[in-house]
Amino acid sequence: INFAHGDVYMISAYLAAIGLAVLSFFGVESFPFLILGTLIFTIVVTGVYGFVIERVAYKPLRNSTRLAPLISAIGISLILQNYAQISQGARQQGVPTLLEGAWRFEVGSGFVQITYTKIFILIAAFVGMGVLTYIIKYTKLGRMCRATQQDRKMASILGINTDRVISYVFIIGAAMAALAGVLITMNYGTFDFYAGFIIGIKAFTAAVLGGIGSLPGAMLGGLILGVAESQFSGLINSDYKDVFSFGLLVLILIFRPQGLLGRPLVAKV
Repeated sequence: INFAHGDVYMISAYLAAIGLAVLSFFGVESFPFLILGTLIFTIVVTGVYGFVIERVAYKPLRNSTRLAPLISAIGISLILQNYAQISQGARQQGVPTLLEGAWRFEVGSGFVQITYTKIFILIAAFVGMGVLTYIIKYTKLGRMCRATQQDRKMASILGINTDRVISYVFIIGAAMAALAGVLITMNYGTFDFYAGFIIGIKAFTAAVLGGIGSLPGAMLGGLILGVAESQFSGLINSDYKDVFSFGLLVLILIFRPQGLLGRPLVAKV
């Protein structure tokens, strides 16, 4: 588990802002070109970050104890936070609204209004998850990833370059973090150097809720967590929604550690 993943997302938020600023400087105003250019730039550069992090912080510890990569991940997380704070400043930063307008429809005596930005985010998230699912389930790289995850030693004996596969996994993970960074930055409009910590914990909560290792489970967990947080904020107090998320994580780990779609691990003798 890469506990520095949230801070890779944070870096991608800064990269998204830089990409938007550069494209706007050169006169690009059309939303499709703005978002496409920003996505390509952010995904490529964040992928490089993911590759470097894997090579520097994880590969040297491949055969060490399980605690060593965890400590290394915490160190990388702190390095990325301080790097962003020093290079970009401690103040909260933001981006302008890229997609104006909303879709509104009547429901009984009231109405429901969804901004075009949120509709785009929902579609992009489904497309991103669909692409990732296709890669993992139906491509040669995906089969190598699954084989390495199940038994790295046996995969290596069968001729799979497991070091390269793990590097690819970090690059793909960073690319997905970049997609999330662009979309969430579009939604909230603001971010800072500390944004990755909370997002990382919530992503971990969603993965645990759905079932570690299950892509549909991660998506289901994220959806359930988001809806639960919204309901909690409306009914109780939005100031405590993070406490609610962390409490939910503790309850899941106690009562159903395999998650909703995960399966209990069976030790084979």
